[in-house]
This record gives sequence, C-alpha cells and structure tokens, in this order.
Amino acid sequence: MDQSEIDAVRALLSSKPRPVGWTERRQRLDEVGSVWPVADDIKCESVDVDGVPGEGSLAPGSDPSRILMFFHGGGYCSGSIRSHRRLVTEVGRAAGIRTLAVGYRLAPEHPFPAALEDALTAWHFLRRQGLAAQHIVVGGDSAGGGLTLALMGQLQEAREELPACLWLLSPWTDLTLSGPTLATKDSVDPLIHGSYLHELADAYLPGSMDRKDPRVSPLYADLRGLPPTLIQVGSAETLLADATRLAAAAGAADVAVTLEVWPHMIHAWPLWNAHLEPGRRALAKAGTFMRQRL
Repeated sequence: MDQSEIDAVRALLSSKPRPVGWTERRQRLDEVGSVWPVADDIKCESVDVDGVPGEGSLAPGSDPSRILMFFHGGGYCSGSIRSHRRLVTEVGRAAGIRTLAVGYRLAPEHPFPAALEDALTAWHFLRRQGLAAQHIVVGGDSAGGGLTLALMGQLQEAREELPACLWLLSPWTDLTLSGPTLATKDSVDPLIHGSYLHELADAYLPGSMDRKDPRVSPLYADLRGLPPTLIQVGSAETLLADATRLAAAAGAADVAVTLEVWPHMIHAWPLWNAHLEPGRRALAKAGTFMRQRL
C-alpha cells in the first residue's frame, strides 16, 4: 500500500474543525463522503421505497435480478444516500449486481425504532417486487452494519426467509460501548471516539432502554441461523473490537463468518475507494463474496 493514500484521506478528514450540531455533522459527512463522485458509467435513479427514500444503481454488465440492499453509517444520526453513493455503486459493480441504498430516518428527530422500521419496510418492498430472498444481499457500514444485523433478528423472529449473505463494513454492534479498542485505538482513529459514540447512542436510544437489547446491540443477539457473513474492519479503528467480538460470537453460533482486518485502515475506509487502493481491494473482495453466495 502507498502510505500517502491513507495519509491523504486522514488529511481530508482533519482539514476542518470537527463540526458541532446535527446539521453541521450531516453536512460534513456528506461533504467528505462525496468528495470523489460516482463513476460516469453508473446509472442511478431515485426509488420510493414505500415512503422511505431510496436510490438504485446499476453498473454496466451487472445482473439486475440480484441486488444489494445497503444501510449507510453515521451513528444513526447522520450519513445519507449522497455520502455513501460512491461506496455503494462501486461495490455493486464489484459484485455485478444492482444496488438499493436506503435513506432511513435519523435520530434525534427519529430515535429508535424508526431506523429499524424503515429497514423492515425496505426489505418487504424488495420482496414484494418479486425478488427471492436468496437473490438479495443486505449490508451496511458502521451503524448501518448494526442495522443490518437488527433487521436479521426481526426477520428471524417473524420466521421470514433470510437473504443470501450479509456484508458488514466497520460495524457498530455494541451500544454499551464496552469494546477495549475504544481506548486502545483512540489515538489512531481520526473519526470515531468514545465521547462521540456516547452522544450518538444517547440521541438514538430512549433513556430507559437496555443498551444490550439485540435490536440496537446485535453483539448480544442470538446469532444462530444468520446467513454467511463477511466482516471487514480496519486495524486503526476504535470499533475494531465491535467487529472482532461479533465474528467470534457468530463463529461460536455456527455462522459461516469471514473476518478481514485491514492493516492501517481507518473507519469505513472503502468510502474513499476512488483515491484509496485498499478501499478498491476491499470492495473487490466483498464483491467476490457476494457473487459466490448469490
């Protein structure tokens, strides 16, 4: 890896003071996430997902009968279709399938369970379009990874069919914030710090809610029966232990889980795949994983 690439991304992230307030944070994530635009050959279109905003994409030569449904990160309080557009469209290209990015409602205006309700709406929307469950991949980064797992719990509880596989990028799986790497990686993670995560969790969760509830902290869920799952995480992340502990718990529950820890990579590094070669390689590996299971 060319170290200058990840250094340039770090410089981008630190080029302005950390924003204060939800509006400013949302604008900043949209700004840094979309600094490199979508490739010219990608076709995107807005989709009304039964009242939830969505965006579909299709790269040349991709199979429109297979789809990735993606939930963006942002701590349940920020992030958008725009901020993650380059990431979603390029992993769709790598997998050779179409994509649906879901713009679920955000806290604090819409706290739990709004995001999970929107995720369920999106899943049922796809199923009503005639898509077989085994032709769908569900994935997300950070909070979107946690939302992906929360959705699986709801589908299992309702005894519904599950998707072909899951893709979890830097997933946030423990809103009790007990992971040891919150402390040990704090000095090298340019994005995610403990005080910020506490603020996000407080905004998302009702005050009386048990933060080990598997609908918000899927690390504590019964993971038996999950589809094959790929977890990708960077070694320079405070949320590293959220991924490694999830992989261990899933493996102990007999889930076919693959864990990739990418050296020197920061939180959700494939967002900057246009500039970052390890981001492109991570998406290529995710695409191969999806193709093999679809």
